[in-house]
Amino acid sequence: MYCNMLGNRILKTALTSTARRQQSLFSKTAARYNSSGGITRLGTEVLPTMSQAVVHNDIVYLSGQVDGTGEDVVAQTKNVLAKVDAYLEEAGTDKSKLLTSTIWLKNIEKDFGAMNEVWCQWIDDNNKPVRATTEASLAAPNMLVEIQVTAAK
Repeated sequence: MYCNMLGNRILKTALTSTARRQQSLFSKTAARYNSSGGITRLGTEVLPTMSQAVVHNDIVYLSGQVDGTGEDVVAQTKNVLAKVDAYLEEAGTDKSKLLTSTIWLKNIEKDFGAMNEVWCQWIDDNNKPVRATTEASLAAPNMLVEIQVTAAK
């Protein structure tokens, strides 16, 4: 029962207005939690169940980033990659140091080409990460793409 209640809270939080999420994401006072063992957690205020980024041993692990506000996969991919850039910057790195990426598309047959065009414009041509792209049901019906990356510092 707790998980169902928590799941509903998470979904409700994930679907809040873009302005509120972006204000939290791009705020210079975003939550930063340092725990023992040299682990730094970023974006802990966004959702109650996870951090948006974790830094350990000079590796930056981002959670899957989503955007349910863009009207199509192009807009959502651009918004998601802006979030990725912001968290990487906050963690002290950038897309030139990406190691891995995983991309989930709601409809890979329909949206792969358009998403991939945005990705190719965004990615550092000299420092491409390994990448997997697959189709998946995402957390909310209006979400079309989710992107997770790992980067070195």
